Amino acid sequence: MKLVTFANQDGQRLGALVEDQLLDLAAANPVPAFASMQALIDAGPQAWDAARATIGKADASALRALADVSILAPLPQPVRLRDCSLMLEHMEIVLEQMARRAAAEEGDPEAAYDRLIASGKYHLNPTFKKQCVYYNADHTSVSGTGVDILWPSYSDYIDFELEWACVIGRPARDVSRERAREHIFGYTILNDWSARDVQMPLMYTMNGPGEGKDFPGSWGLGPCIATPDEMEDPYDLVMTATINGEQWTRGNTGSMYHKFEDAIAQFSREKTILPGEVLGSGTVLGGCGFELGRSLSAGDTVELEVEKIGILRNRVVRAH
Repeated sequence: MKLVTFANQDGQRLGALVEDQLLDLAAANPVPAFASMQALIDAGPQAWDAARATIGKADASALRALADVSILAPLPQPVRLRDCSLMLEHMEIVLEQMARRAAAEEGDPEAAYDRLIASGKYHLNPTFKKQCVYYNADHTSVSGTGVDILWPSYSDYIDFELEWACVIGRPARDVSRERAREHIFGYTILNDWSARDVQMPLMYTMNGPGEGKDFPGSWGLGPCIATPDEMEDPYDLVMTATINGEQWTRGNTGSMYHKFEDAIAQFSREKTILPGEVLGSGTVLGGCGFELGRSLSAGDTVELEVEKIGILRNRVVRAH
């Protein structure tokens, strides 16, 4: 299933993508579990099977043209949103870029760069390989596909991050890695919008990115949640970032150092992970402008695509 949250004249509703149309699930089968994406997730596997059966019938009276609805973030306000560092190649390149930028301010940039790298300050902390590291993202600042991202006035470095995410479907407590996949409801695309000129100074405070990743719409999710049956192997999906029609990034979900199953097993130790929680992967190699030595401009259209899931498309704008 490719499940979406959409809006029409009747408000927010739960739908499923059926070829080039959308099936209004509650219109096709008005049961409580189809009231919203969170209601469906909470209702459990029997309700998920019922959704599949309803989609299979695809009642013509409940089909809607995509042009007649607005696709929202599949979970407009997740129960919780953690952005994890499960992809580490990106981080190693970012650290090198940070050293380059710091060295550029010195009289002999190359010598300064060599000195900074030799200091070990810009090496990846070994903790990232020992365990799944994360920070709590603002689950109230989620945006969906097709909407403009209004860039904050206090930032001049506009950037994106190409990630994907899993959505928890069943409560998980003290789950083994071997059973962890049973708790995944589905997968979606995540765009970790980043105000780099705000984020970088804050990172040196050792308190996280703060307002550099915390502004209205700064966490893009969508366009759908694809359930596991949509893909043969979730860790072999092509990931691309295309800016104004130019492909900047091409990667693969299989490049994760830690898998979502590792994160679920770790985070559920002596604690319950709840249905509707979202775990971000971290950024794929080459998946942001900072890593590539580039940045976005107002008016740019960013398309993040993950095979078998779809395209998360947004335009960046400035306030007038």
